[in-house]
Amino acid sequence: MIKSMEFFKVSLQGDTEGMTKSLNSSSSFTFASKVRDYFQLVKFTLSFTVVFTCVISYLLAPNIVEYDWKMIILLFIAGLLITGSANAINQATEKDTDARMKRTGSRPVAAGRMSVIEAYTFAFIAGIAGVGMMFYFFNLSSALLSAFSLFLYAYIYTPLKKVSSISVLVGGLPGALPCLIGWVAATDVFSPFALVPGTAVSNGAGWALFGMQFLWQFPHFWAIAWVAHNDYTRAGFKLLPGGGAPTKTTALQAVAYAVMMIPVGVLPFFFGITGRTSLWIVLAANIFIVIQCVRLYFDLNVQAARRVMFSSYIYLPVVFLALLADKTSVVF
Repeated sequence: MIKSMEFFKVSLQGDTEGMTKSLNSSSSFTFASKVRDYFQLVKFTLSFTVVFTCVISYLLAPNIVEYDWKMIILLFIAGLLITGSANAINQATEKDTDARMKRTGSRPVAAGRMSVIEAYTFAFIAGIAGVGMMFYFFNLSSALLSAFSLFLYAYIYTPLKKVSSISVLVGGLPGALPCLIGWVAATDVFSPFALVPGTAVSNGAGWALFGMQFLWQFPHFWAIAWVAHNDYTRAGFKLLPGGGAPTKTTALQAVAYAVMMIPVGVLPFFFGITGRTSLWIVLAANIFIVIQCVRLYFDLNVQAARRVMFSSYIYLPVVFLALLADKTSVVF
């Protein structure tokens, strides 16, 4: 009898330990899944790229003479929160259209793993926190620019995508504003006609960085829209010029914007914030993008569009890191 009771106790203890391990394993799995969902909600890779150019633009400002890692990290976090907020609103708004597309059907809100309320709640908290950080740790000008960028992306560009291809032009503004936000976070000067305080450098240099990223978006985004044309059409998005199918007109416009990137890419050197080495690197990168767009014009196929798309992905880190590495010293 005693042996039977001991066996029962051992068996019960084993079952209890097994259940505990199972629950812990289930909790870990649930937590990991939720983290993955939030990474998808904020489009982490895209957000990282956007914040990367924001931080580089901050460091390119002539009044930033040494790396303050605390401020760099704070800017990076604030940027991720603001960009993540905009992306969360975008996914909550477009959950039905996302569900109809292969490339977005697995997103947490579209797939039903996250409620619209949860996405909007996160977006609200992240947006307030990010803009608040820009105001508290940097300045009011950068905070207002950040709030404007978030609003423009989430509430103007997002619904406009189903109305007209002009949405790409509108979306290009919040897509490029992180460069200006980073610059203004450093200089606290918005006007392109003013000088950066304590220097002889025109604040137009920050607008030049904005212009570079603004123009870059057109060949980049139209290449993506070309590759995913069937998906976008199924969802009712009008993203290609004229709102129609990929044509020579689309490719020609991509070539036109790529060509405009060449003179704008010279401006950081012209304004004196970078040297001659980066000038040649940026020039080579811009010509390379033009060549890929010209190939798209002649080939008119998905493979050529992919070349433009992947070339544009490489472009930003190469160009902005080259600019930072070749930053010129400024005498105050």
